[in-house]
Amino acid sequence: MEQARLDRFVPDPDIRERFETTVRAPAAVVLDAAVGFDMQSLTSVRTIIRLRERLLHSAPHEPRAPQGLLEETRKLGWGLLAEEPGRLVICGARCQPWLADVKFVAIPPEAFAGYAEPGMVKIAWSLEAIETGPNVTRFAQETRAVATDAVARAKFLRYWRWARFGIVAIRLLMLPAVRREAERRWAAERV
Repeated sequence: MEQARLDRFVPDPDIRERFETTVRAPAAVVLDAAVGFDMQSLTSVRTIIRLRERLLHSAPHEPRAPQGLLEETRKLGWGLLAEEPGRLVICGARCQPWLADVKFVAIPPEAFAGYAEPGMVKIAWSLEAIETGPNVTRFAQETRAVATDAVARAKFLRYWRWARFGIVAIRLLMLPAVRREAERRWAAERV
């Protein structure tokens, strides 16, 4: 069902990355841990972000305060496309990811699938918590991106050839960190 929900926004992506893990905690605890997780609390994630900034000669950034994933991405310009409390969050934006200083701009949910301004890439990502048994949850993250025209697609795919290694690494680093945090929270609730 969750995959069908992303189909609503990006049915035919240029790229699709999906990663899953099993977490020993209820779905609501898992999604709350994921939404509130500060990705940059992981040294390796900060290193990957800084490496991209150096490679593309990004403008210097102000120091950031620790913040959850959803809060941070919303501040960066991502919009909420769909939500099922305790189960699913889907966010999306348009951008030109090959630029040194990427600007994310939210697109309203009802306009996202049809958005076609030339020279852009639409990206949608989800955090999903699907309970598979008593206090056992499959946590998944999926990202889909599609360019709005051939020129943007060529630029995006050229960028993606090297950038995907860092982007995928961040997703893979986040999975066990969210699992540990959700299981820690669930253990603390039961004491």
